[in-house]
Amino acid sequence: MPLMLPLTVSCGLFGLGLYAVLARRHAVMVLLGVELMLNAVSLNLVAFDTWWADTLHTGQSLTLFVIALAAAEIGLGLAIVLALFRTVGNADVDAQEAPTTLLAEGGDEL
Repeated sequence: MPLMLPLTVSCGLFGLGLYAVLARRHAVMVLLGVELMLNAVSLNLVAFDTWWADTLHTGQSLTLFVIALAAAEIGLGLAIVLALFRTVGNADVDAQEAPTTLLAEGGDEL
């Protein structure tokens, strides 16, 4: 298989993920966009590992690390989104207000 085919698919996946992160306002859609971008990176790693015929299979080993990182990221991200939804009532990223600065008794910021 030529190297150009997986690279083209990977660019498409990364572009869709980038669009989802930049254009969507719902927090779950932003997390899905990040997952798409991580999958594009994984596809690139495996494609280049196969292309270079690496005997240590470094690309595949790094892909397993990226998959573990993606699983941890989605678990933590969904926990944050659920906590946000329970406290505020919506998961819209743009509708959230910036946190106010807390002042100590002496006027110093915390």
